[in-house]
Amino acid sequence: MRRLAALVSLVALALPGSALAAGESEFDPAHEWELKPWVEIQLGPLDMSINKAVAYLLLGTVVSIAIGLLLMRVKTGSEPTRRQALGETIYEIAQVQVAEQGLPTKAIGRWFPYVASLMIFIWVVNMLGFIPLPLSDERFELFGVELPTLAIFAATSTLSVTLALALMTFVFTHVEGIRHNGAWAYFRSWIPEVPKPMLPLIVPLEILGQFMRLISLSIRLYANMLAGHMLILTFIGLIFVLESVVLAVVAVPAATIFYLFEVVIVVSIQAYIFAALSAIYIGSAIEPEH
Repeated sequence: MRRLAALVSLVALALPGSALAAGESEFDPAHEWELKPWVEIQLGPLDMSINKAVAYLLLGTVVSIAIGLLLMRVKTGSEPTRRQALGETIYEIAQVQVAEQGLPTKAIGRWFPYVASLMIFIWVVNMLGFIPLPLSDERFELFGVELPTLAIFAATSTLSVTLALALMTFVFTHVEGIRHNGAWAYFRSWIPEVPKPMLPLIVPLEILGQFMRLISLSIRLYANMLAGHMLILTFIGLIFVLESVVLAVVAVPAATIFYLFEVVIVVSIQAYIFAALSAIYIGSAIEPEH
């Protein structure tokens, strides 16, 4: 019975809201990334409307703060607990494996809170993307009441979210580089020692390389989370598209494998890589000679 319940729960995690919505005649996984405004907020040319991606980010913020408080602030007794041990493990990974590996010693005190918060926040948002939540654009009726369907959606599978996170690191990197080295010395450090005739070729490439960091940082997280969700939704969606229960014998195990791979491996690795690269970029700007 427990195995059956676990299997049903796992299928529920993977079921796309759009495939279960009433009146849905054609399933397209891409529809999950059509962000419909829930509360329209227009500030001139800027669209600041609240949609499901914003809702996931707000929920991720609350959960990240709660994790920090519960694991690292609230103390229930004099003896260490498993909860406190978990908090210390997370802290140690953020400090030893992220901050100390990428930041110079003099910058750890200033930038450790940022890279640690970044790692925890991205991990939480990634993980929330694999939990069925009633934060969907699709609706169904229950006893005459219209309710949102349960669906999985990762805010980090939206390019605007990952680009905004990468843009923070990009700005902080160059601000710290200028603050520690001065504008001329910092920008001069971008140009390697090469013969002067090669400078017109090298300088544009080095400048482009700085902007490529922004693109690669955002695309890496976005592409990994998008691919994982797209595969899960596609495998499960095939059952509804082809209207074949027999197909579930193949589709559900395949979706389960991808689901477990994303939750166990990809979620944590992508949070770690994003935070670690952010630390490396900031550290290399502070001490460009290294």
